[in-house]
Amino acid sequence: MRFDLQIIASWIKEGSTVLDLGCGEGELLSYLKDHKQVRGTGIESSEEKVTACIERGVQVLQGDITEEVTDYPDQAFDYVILSQTLQQVYEPDKLIKELIRVGRQIIVSFPNFCHWAIRLQILFYGYAPKNRQLPYEWYDTPNIRVITLHDFRRFVKATNCTIIKEAAINTHSDNLQGRIIRFLPNLRATFGIFLVEKRPKNSEESSHESKKTNQG
Repeated sequence: MRFDLQIIASWIKEGSTVLDLGCGEGELLSYLKDHKQVRGTGIESSEEKVTACIERGVQVLQGDITEEVTDYPDQAFDYVILSQTLQQVYEPDKLIKELIRVGRQIIVSFPNFCHWAIRLQILFYGYAPKNRQLPYEWYDTPNIRVITLHDFRRFVKATNCTIIKEAAINTHSDNLQGRIIRFLPNLRATFGIFLVEKRPKNSEESSHESKKTNQG
């Protein structure tokens, strides 16, 4: 599996329920099913990839993730996974709120647009960045958003959620291998992976009361 999927798999508890949005060919769900006895479902828009999921024995639904996820009841899954897709979503704030509603915890990964190589490309050449992690020209890229690790942390805080775990990584060998970056991750990591859950209600109320007190 891709290195980021290996890390995500290591965060999933055995016997849990998982919804994988944009599950591709079902590689992660198949692994979790075989090695962690996970009950998993995927949502994928590509008919070809859905066929590959079925051949792997993965339960999958073909459709738009932003539409299909709204059909699930509250807390239907232990984990909802959105891997390398957030930067392609038109209304990420609405989608994340839906994921938090549907899952007890969510795992989100995305390419870090603040990596040093991207900064240098823009600084010295003045072109939209293109590299192994972002292999598209500006006119044919599916990525419609620029996200950095700092951006996502601030976004999570603003949506009354809490980051439980995070990993900043660099990948190589077609993203199949990599390493975790601990020093200056926003500058040196090519991808970020975050495990997020909704902040407990009493924590939200305490925060709200604190703001009122400070304002007073």
